This record gives sequence, C-alpha cells and structure tokens, in this order.
Amino acid sequence: MVIDMDLKARIQEDVKTAMRARDKDRLGALRQLTAAIKQREIDDRAALGAAGLDDVGVLAVIDKMLKQRRESLEQYTLAGRDDLAAQERLEIEVLGGYLPAALSAAEVEAMIDAVIAGLGAESDSIGMRDMGRVMSALRPQVQGRADMGAVSAAVKARLARA
Repeated sequence: MVIDMDLKARIQEDVKTAMRARDKDRLGALRQLTAAIKQREIDDRAALGAAGLDDVGVLAVIDKMLKQRRESLEQYTLAGRDDLAAQERLEIEVLGGYLPAALSAAEVEAMIDAVIAGLGAESDSIGMRDMGRVMSALRPQVQGRADMGAVSAAVKARLARA
C-alpha cells in the first residue's frame, strides 16, 4: 500500500481489501462512507470543480457520520437494542480509523491563540463579532482532530476575554 495516499484513495483501497476478505460488516460501513463522500461531492460540485473533496472535506464527512453514529448508539443503548448498538459501535470503530491523532486541549488552545493573533494583526481589535472568521481559519487545522463543538466553545470563551 502507498504511504502518501490521500484519504479518499485509502478508503477505496480499504473497500477493495474488505471485499477480498469478505468482511461484510466492514465493507458495509466503508460503502456508506464512500456513498456519503460521493453525495457531498455531487452536492458541492459547483464549488469543488472536477477535483472532488480534499482530505479536509473527507474528514468533515467522517466527522458528521461519527456524530450520527454516536447519537444512534446512545438511542439504541437506551432502548435496549444491543444488536443495533453493536452495529453502530463497529461503524464508529471503522470510521474512527480514518481520523488523524486527536489534539490535546493545550494544542487546541495554542492553535486558537495563533489564529486570533494572526487575525488581530489585520484589525485593531478582535472580539465576538469575529467568531466566524476565527472558526473558518481554524476549521482546516482541527477538522477530524478535535470535537468542533468543543473548539467552538473554546473560541467563544477566548474571544469573550479579548
């Protein structure tokens, strides 16, 4: 397998591997992922052009799918549906394998400070009105490596102090 393979190509190779191994559960999760990626590419065709999704876009799709799986897992567990909960756990495990190493809270804080400092150099003062600009600059750096809800809360807290 090629080491410097982009994420989409790696997923496609894993689909082929799962097909050869006749691993139905893993194959099902990977096919759902590839379908979601293709759907996102179709939905965003005008913005993306012929290139399709890059790794950041694929990570955003994976993040969204993981969030859905976690919510479903919670609901199935509360309802006592262990069979469906087990399937969700498997899909979470498969999808989670494509995420890069998670960032620590200190690393996220350092990235937030760096982005705010960079944006602060462009304007006199940075405050809550700049939340969108900060998140837009930060998203590609933390996508798939940190919970975006927690990052948003940290940015909000940091901007409130500014």
